[in-house]
Amino acid sequence: MENLSELTTEQWLEGQLLLVDKPFGWSSFQAVNSIKWALRKKLKLKKIKIGHAGTLDPLASGLLIICVGKFTKKIPTFQGHPKTYTGTISIGKTTPSYDLETEFDKSFETAHINIEELQNKTAQFIGKIEQVPPLFSALKKDGKRLYEYAREGQETEIKARKIEIHSFNIDSAKFITKKEIDFEVVCSKGTYIRSLAHDYGKALGSGAHLSALRRTKIGEHDVTYALTPEEVKKSLCVN
Repeated sequence: MENLSELTTEQWLEGQLLLVDKPFGWSSFQAVNSIKWALRKKLKLKKIKIGHAGTLDPLASGLLIICVGKFTKKIPTFQGHPKTYTGTISIGKTTPSYDLETEFDKSFETAHINIEELQNKTAQFIGKIEQVPPLFSALKKDGKRLYEYAREGQETEIKARKIEIHSFNIDSAKFITKKEIDFEVVCSKGTYIRSLAHDYGKALGSGAHLSALRRTKIGEHDVTYALTPEEVKKSLCVN
């Protein structure tokens, strides 16, 4: 990205696109809010339009597209672009959230799983499929976030949604010693990688959870060219 400190107030208001590398542990809201505060301070504005295209969970890192000014109108377009993720799936244990947000709830056998089967089972997830979102998610049902039902211990029916997995490639080198696989997935809007990990474990006749996740691309935009929120603030010359 160009030197952000050289952009005028008018240029920001007319619209800018920021590629941001969200740190692990930050919510997407925190990343956006940090940059919003820095922009308001830099430009001496009380308000400025800003938003992101595609939420990342706090336990995930990687690419956020942040739109400023009139570019916020482009957010739905960016949300519709294919997304690329890398990460790690751990085989043999599950959690209610399908990742490490919650404690392990069940353990499963893994002795029957071989390397060939790990590779073969990915095929059933490629293409247009139906996926049930995790209960620990921000989706709304009857005006209430699903994770609110989960934290209250309430059962609720979640309908499957149609998504598309363009590719699902795995590296099984760590499976023998750690019962983990590394992966790269390219998928459509609305895909939950946590659900993919959970369903993959079931397909193996075992269980699994997502133990690491990073978004590397949204469409043609690559995290290689992104700045962390702190780097954005430095580029704006805001402490």
